[in-house]
Amino acid sequence: EGNRLVLPDLVRFAAGLDSPGRGSEAALVHIRGYLAAKDYITMVRIEGHVSGVPDAQGLSERRALSVARWLVSKGVDCKRLYPVGFGDNKPIADGSTPEGRAQNTRIEAHNVALRGRLIGGMPADGSGK
Repeated sequence: EGNRLVLPDLVRFAAGLDSPGRGSEAALVHIRGYLAAKDYITMVRIEGHVSGVPDAQGLSERRALSVARWLVSKGVDCKRLYPVGFGDNKPIADGSTPEGRAQNTRIEAHNVALRGRLIGGMPADGSGK
């Protein structure tokens, strides 16, 4: 979908924790398989988004890094991954409700570079940290 990889399920985390939890395997394996099948995609940005908690920015960064570490542990070259956190800066739903905050708390994967060239003239970090 555009340059965003549509995941078959969510990457799940226990409240306040940064390690992927039970039920995350389908999404993580999907990202790994995508990268294995498409070697011409030379970089993917792993985006962490967190809403409705103190230190949302820090937690989003730690979650993105944790997903990247999982992928590296399964054989993905770390040079193909760019983990960044956005905190609560890119909501996709109304953050004033529990349902909206749940939708805003997510991991996304975006194609960033094709055959070593950045896609779409955007910076690799997508303006995240």
